Amino acid sequence: MITKNSTVILFSLFLFSLTTSTTAKLPEEQTYSLFSQANEYFRQANSTAAGSKQAEKLYEKSILSYEKIINDGQIKNAKLYYNLANAYFLKGDIGRAISNYRRAEILDKSDANIQKNLTFARSRRIDKVKEKTEKRVLHTLFFWHYDFPIKTKFLITCIFFAIVCISLTSILWLGRVAPIKLTMIISGILMVCLLVSVAIEVSGQTGRTCGVVTTNEVIARQGDGRNYSASFKEPLHAGTEFDLLEHRAGWLHIRLGDDSEGWIPDTSADLI
Repeated sequence: MITKNSTVILFSLFLFSLTTSTTAKLPEEQTYSLFSQANEYFRQANSTAAGSKQAEKLYEKSILSYEKIINDGQIKNAKLYYNLANAYFLKGDIGRAISNYRRAEILDKSDANIQKNLTFARSRRIDKVKEKTEKRVLHTLFFWHYDFPIKTKFLITCIFFAIVCISLTSILWLGRVAPIKLTMIISGILMVCLLVSVAIEVSGQTGRTCGVVTTNEVIARQGDGRNYSASFKEPLHAGTEFDLLEHRAGWLHIRLGDDSEGWIPDTSADLI
């Protein structure tokens, strides 16, 4: 569960992650000033009655400061997006909370806090889109491909490569000892599997655009216009995630997790 206190503690991590970001366009002093403002607005919102208009305004001010750091300062890192997502969530904006958790996840898939808060935010959505059985089976069988961060997979690949090299050297010196040969074969297979996984993930990241519905509700249609019939019986709600198939003159052609498709106005969603 996303708590106010744990969120405040994580603000301090921005100071460390700032140094690993791209070159900032805002002066460093202004960037830290904006960060301090966002932090203070957030603390004030947390000390105000939950759900009150005053708390909502303070969260909005905190969000504006974070977004200025991201957009004008060109600073994009997992901790900053995570803090922004927490502010959106506590403000009650599930759609933008999920989209920013997703951005944080892309930058740091190994962060357990990001995964936990993203899962919790998803549980608060209205729409319950179930993945097709085939996708669920693939996620179960190849969990290491879907769940492991790309850096972790690359590191494990290097370890298996080292084992293969050591095993091969041992065979050249000691002959074809069965245990060593078996170790080399298994390590080689796992190394190739992980390399393929890394290649697939890299190619997928470059060619795939995802998004999240951010308006309270939107009617998905069968074409790029309001005169087309609705694609689903019910409208889509904030927080529903999709893959982008096409972007055309104010409309997004989207595919949901169950492979159903529709068109929604591009103002009703946030692309990742």
